[in-house]
Amino acid sequence: LQISGYLNLLANTIDNFTHGLAVAASFLVSRKVGFLTTMAILLHEIPHEVGDFAILLRAGFDRWSAAKMQLSTALGGILGACFAICAQSPKGAGETVAWILPFTSGGFLYIALVNVVPDLLEETNPWNSLQQILLLCTGIIVMVLLALT
Repeated sequence: LQISGYLNLLANTIDNFTHGLAVAASFLVSRKVGFLTTMAILLHEIPHEVGDFAILLRAGFDRWSAAKMQLSTALGGILGACFAICAQSPKGAGETVAWILPFTSGGFLYIALVNVVPDLLEETNPWNSLQQILLLCTGIIVMVLLALT
């Protein structure tokens, strides 16, 4: 087994920990924010986990071992959620959310920008670049509309 598979598992566990932090902190704000955050993370996680599974297969894991290892990284999300709940301030959820949501949001933005922007800058076809920018703007508009409802 290649070391890249184990590094991917470590990164996935940390990623899931931050997802757990975000989901729990969002539910501390309100049910609506919690459900919206959960849906956003689920939509992100489906292709992400499929990609991670492929990375594990390429690193030498068999299908069953890769599936078990992927499932074990989900425990990071549970630990993150427990950490967010246990980190609640006696003064209320507001102080907990005041640092967790900016921390997780900043991490998600950093990862997205590090992964997406270099690919956008390498794009040579202006039509593809325009499509990507329009889809990015559409995503922002959808988030704003969901926040207003």
